[in-house]
Parts: sequence; C-alpha cells; structure tokens
Amino acid sequence: MLAAALGASVLLYYWVAPAKKVQDFIGPPRSGYTLTNFHLDSYNDEGKYGFTLVAPHLERREDDDSLYINAPDFVLPSVKEPDSPPWKGHSEYGWVNKDGTILKLQGKVHMDRIAFDTNPPASIDTSEVTAWPKENRLETAEAARIVQGTSTMDGVGMRANLDTKHLELLDAVHTVYMPRKR
Repeated sequence: MLAAALGASVLLYYWVAPAKKVQDFIGPPRSGYTLTNFHLDSYNDEGKYGFTLVAPHLERREDDDSLYINAPDFVLPSVKEPDSPPWKGHSEYGWVNKDGTILKLQGKVHMDRIAFDTNPPASIDTSEVTAWPKENRLETAEAARIVQGTSTMDGVGMRANLDTKHLELLDAVHTVYMPRKR
C-alpha cells in the first residue's frame, strides 16, 4: 500500500509539475565583469554617436546584463543639432540597461552646457535622473535647479528634451529673471 501511494504521488507530481524551460540561448554564456578607469562610447543602431561615459568603476552583472557605474562623468550630445555643444555632467552613480536605451543617473547630478550662438551657458542641478539617450530626453521627480545666463528656475520634478530645448518643471516652480544690463 505504501509503494502504491508512493507511485501515485510520483505520477501526480509529473502530471502537475511545470514543463522544463527550453534553452533557446545560442552561443557561449555571457559572464559578468568589472572595468576600472574606463571610457565608454555608445552608438545607436545606425552607428551614430549616442553618449559617452567615463568612470573609475563599472560592473556588468550576469543576471540582468545591465551596467552599474560609480561616479560617472557623461556627455549627452544633441542629436538634432550636431553643431551645438553637448551637455556634460557628473553623478554619484549610474546604471545602464541591457539595451543601452535607459541611463539612470543616481545621487546628486550636475550638468553643464557652454554658451553657443545666442544661448548663454546653462546648468542643471538635481538628483535621480532617468535619461533616454537615443531620444535625448531627461526626467526626474526630485528638486531641480536650472540656471541659464542670469535666469534661475527652481522646481520639483523636471522633464527635458535636449533636442527641442523644451524644459518643464512640474511643481513648486520659482523663477528669478535678473534685469539686463543697459
């Protein structure tokens, strides 16, 4: 009777157990790695320059294929206006997803763009920024300060499209415009 119960339980297990996962991966397994003092240039599917990261430490983890970065310096160029200067900045930490379509700048984030044409120099100070480098967009839910020339804008939450120069502060906005010199 014990043998019959054991046999029935084994049959029941095989009947309700999930099917084994099919190994559809072709090629050698990818390993995790660590880089120190690296320089990364990212390009899009058409081979056009996307962004640059320079940092003292990068780690790629096996489980999700994303990149974890300490103290990255980054360059985000304008895709639609290649003659305009890029945004250059720094953050405490960074993360890039497997496809390179999302860049998270974590901790304090500072970005600068030098003056060009009739545009004065600009800077952004915020934290916890999500960037889509291929679309040249940024977003944060944290406090942000934008300084362009003599104008200063403070707010909570920010969306920016660096190509169209569209910047939106979402809440608690305070702006100071200094008078022009005569």
